[in-house]
Amino acid sequence: MIANLVFYQLGLIALVWVFLMLSWLWPSEPAAARPIPPTPVTSPRKRSTAPKPFQGLTRKPSCAACEQAIEAPRLQPSAPPPPTVPSTRGRRRHVDTSDHCCPDCDCRYGGWLGLGNITSNGHPSGGPWRQRHCTGCGGYFQETHGTPLHGKRVAPDLLVWAVGALAEGLGIRAVARVFEVDPNTVLQWLVEVADHATAFSRYFLHDVRVTQVQLDELFALLSAVQAGEVSEAKAITRLSRSPHWVWTAMDPVTKLLLTIDVGDRTLAMAQGVVHQVVQVLAPGCVPLFLTDGFKEYATALLTHCGQWVQPPRRQDQGPHPKPRWMPRPGLLYAQVIKTVRRRRLVRVSHRVVFGSFEAVQQVLAACGWQINTAFVERLNLDLRQHVAAIGRRVATLCKGEDGLCHQLSFFQTYHNFCLPHASLHQPLPQPLPTNGTGSAKQWRPCTPAMAAGLTDHVWSLREVLRYRVPPWPQPAGV
Repeated sequence: MIANLVFYQLGLIALVWVFLMLSWLWPSEPAAARPIPPTPVTSPRKRSTAPKPFQGLTRKPSCAACEQAIEAPRLQPSAPPPPTVPSTRGRRRHVDTSDHCCPDCDCRYGGWLGLGNITSNGHPSGGPWRQRHCTGCGGYFQETHGTPLHGKRVAPDLLVWAVGALAEGLGIRAVARVFEVDPNTVLQWLVEVADHATAFSRYFLHDVRVTQVQLDELFALLSAVQAGEVSEAKAITRLSRSPHWVWTAMDPVTKLLLTIDVGDRTLAMAQGVVHQVVQVLAPGCVPLFLTDGFKEYATALLTHCGQWVQPPRRQDQGPHPKPRWMPRPGLLYAQVIKTVRRRRLVRVSHRVVFGSFEAVQQVLAACGWQINTAFVERLNLDLRQHVAAIGRRVATLCKGEDGLCHQLSFFQTYHNFCLPHASLHQPLPQPLPTNGTGSAKQWRPCTPAMAAGLTDHVWSLREVLRYRVPPWPQPAGV
C-alpha cells in the first residue's frame, strides 16, 4: 500500500514537471496577432542646407612658386636711365629706332629704349635686314638681333608662313611637307618662336585689371590611348593621373588668356596656376573667380588671396585664440558642379565658396550673366583647333610635355595679340568703303589685348616675330 502511494506521488510530480516544460517550450502568440501600441511618429531630422561659415586655417598653405619668386626676383635695371642723346644730324631721321636697344650689357645705354642712342644704317652685304649702331658704345648689330629671325638663311616670308601654319593647327610634319623643309627644321623654328612668344607675353601681360577670371583644366590625349595599346578602363585611370593636363585662365569679358600651363591635376599645379594669374593682375585687383568642382582651387585661391585674422576672445580669462588664415573681404569664388551619368550631363549646381551669393550676382549682373564657366570651356575648342598636339582624332598627338608647352606658349601670344575676336569688334565712326561692289566696312577688328588696353592695334605675326623684347619694363616717361 505504501509503495503504491509513493508511485502515485512520483507520477503526479512527473506530470506537473511535463506540463511546466510544455508551457515553457510552447511557442507564444505571434507578434502580428498581438496588438502593438501606437508609437508617436517623428519626422526625420532635416539636414541644414545653409552654407557654414569658413573657420579659417591655423597655417598658411605653402606655394612653391611663391618661394621661388622670392629667391629669384624679376630682372630690374641696376641704375636709372641715362640722359637722352640729342640728334646732331641736320636732316630728320626717317627710320624709327625707338623700339631697339643696345644688346651690350656693359654699355651705359644697354637695355634702354627711345633714348636716341640707336641709329640706322643700310643693308650690309645686300642682306634683307638693316644694321643698327649704338652711339653710346659704338657697337653694331642687326635689327633682327634677339628675335627668331636672327641668323636665319631661309627667306623671312617662308619662316613667317610656316609659323603661321603652326598657329592655325597644322602639325610639324604637315608644315614640313607643305613648305618643303625638314621636320627637324620646323621643330627648331617652333622652339625659338615659343621662347620669343613667352618673353613677348611676359613683357606686355602685366598689371591687368579684370572683374572676372574663369579657370579650367583640359586633358591632352596620350598617343598610347589612341593607338589602343591600353584598355578603356586603364585609359581612364591613366588620364586621371596623366601629367598632360592643360590649365587655362581667362577673362571672360575681354577674352584675354591670362595664363596657360601643363601639368598633373594636383594641388601643387593649382597653386602654380593661381600664382601666375596673381602675378599678371594689377596690385590690389581681386576679381571674381569661377571654376569647376575641383576642390584644390579653393586652397590655391586662399593661399594667394588670404590674410591673417585675429578671432575675438570668447572668455574674459585665458589665452587669446590663435590667428586664422582667412580669405580677404573682397575675395569672391564660385564653383559650377556638373553631375555626369553614363556620359550624359544630368545636373548642374552652383556653389559659392568664398563671399556671398548676392555679391557674386552683383558682379555678374553688369554683363547680364549667371554663374558659369562657358567662356573658358569655349576656349578649349580653340585650343583643340589651333594646337595640333591636343586635337581630337588626329595623328599629331602630344608625345612630351616640352613639345606641348612650346605650342601652348605660342598659342597664348597668337590668341591675345594676333587673332581678332568676333564678339569684341568695335563700330567705326564712319563706314569705310571697300574695293569692288561690296558693302562698306562698319566694324573695327579687336583682339583680346586691345580690349584689355594692352595694345592699340592688331599685331601681325611678322610684327611679333620682329619685335625685340626689352630686358626689363621701361618707365612711362622713357
